[in-house]
Amino acid sequence: MFPTQSNRRAWLQSLLYGPAALFTLEAFKAKRCDAAAAIGPDDNIKVTKLETFVLKNTWVFVKISTDAGVTGWGEMLKDDAKACAAGALEVADYLVGKDPRRVGFHWQAIHRGAFYRGGPIKTAISSGIDQALWDITGKCYGVPVYKLMGGPTRDRVRVYGTVSEKTGVNAMKVGPRGSRTPFKYVEGPKMVDEVAERFGALRQKHGKGVDIGIDFHGAVQPPTASLLIKALEPHQPFFYEEIVQALNIDVMAELAKKTHIPIATGERIFTKWGFKEILEKRAAVILQPDICYAGGITELKVIAGMAEAYYSPLAPHNPQGPCSLASSLQIAASIPNFLIQERGDNEYSDLLAKPLPPVTKGYRALLTEPGLGITIDENKLMAQVGEPRPYRARFDEVDGSVVDW
Repeated sequence: MFPTQSNRRAWLQSLLYGPAALFTLEAFKAKRCDAAAAIGPDDNIKVTKLETFVLKNTWVFVKISTDAGVTGWGEMLKDDAKACAAGALEVADYLVGKDPRRVGFHWQAIHRGAFYRGGPIKTAISSGIDQALWDITGKCYGVPVYKLMGGPTRDRVRVYGTVSEKTGVNAMKVGPRGSRTPFKYVEGPKMVDEVAERFGALRQKHGKGVDIGIDFHGAVQPPTASLLIKALEPHQPFFYEEIVQALNIDVMAELAKKTHIPIATGERIFTKWGFKEILEKRAAVILQPDICYAGGITELKVIAGMAEAYYSPLAPHNPQGPCSLASSLQIAASIPNFLIQERGDNEYSDLLAKPLPPVTKGYRALLTEPGLGITIDENKLMAQVGEPRPYRARFDEVDGSVVDW
């Protein structure tokens, strides 16, 4: 007769230390971590350590360890990398000794435990820790995170990145380029025509079977954005992304009314409160929250629910690493209003111990491994740890003024 959940740990230890034991306790813990499902719903588990790693490419990882040998991984905002890494370590004072599976509770405690709430660095810290806690929780129950959120809402996830016959990816994104980037407050017809002609040539090359978004990256001033969105309309862009900075939502909403092409934004917006005004003012139709910045898996599920009420889909932002993609794929698998995943065709073989399921016909199959569904190769990761490259200001080469990038 098998033991009950409550005395499973004692029973297993008796086997390990008994005369018929085949493994050391350390070997069993390692095996249990690999199996990722040896902790039952009623078993105790506590956080023992929180570590952060900054890579040379500015990606920031967080690793949370437990007394059960189960570990969780997450990622934080790639800008202000050192600040994010240092700030996350401070959260260890709260988190160590607690049950990691109370993910929603911990999100609230970390967010509301500070007098000054939100902000990019603070929310990025919450995002990375949230991913790692969900990773642990899924491993404890032996299922991918989306199965803890009501189960899958789709069988596969559409991705965009590099258009390819091999992978079947038929969606991509480009910037507005002419002979230079159009950053002037009011660009003349020569620059506007150059941008439209280049995009038109790209459309002609790929045909209407490829969806092509155009990312203004918040680097185009509103008067110029107004000119460009009209000039580009005949070429049927998939969406206009970050037509202006998301600091003045009214300006974005005004521009959105001037075009029938969907407006997308969200990579620099965090938490449900940041997206509330976007939805209410219809400043964008497509939301692009970054799971390493907007609040993690917990918060993106909430943002998706808000967006559903406005018939707005999510296309999660992803300029980062494998935890960013894996966490975004968990959201894609668990919400009804998912559109497409940015850089969903990235493979991250330089950081993963096992490959991701392949992209086929433009879609990636759902991750089936427990937790986030990936396995970080710590040796590969440690080989890339180092001083992050700096982000530098950009300047107008004519008059020397600062411009957005």
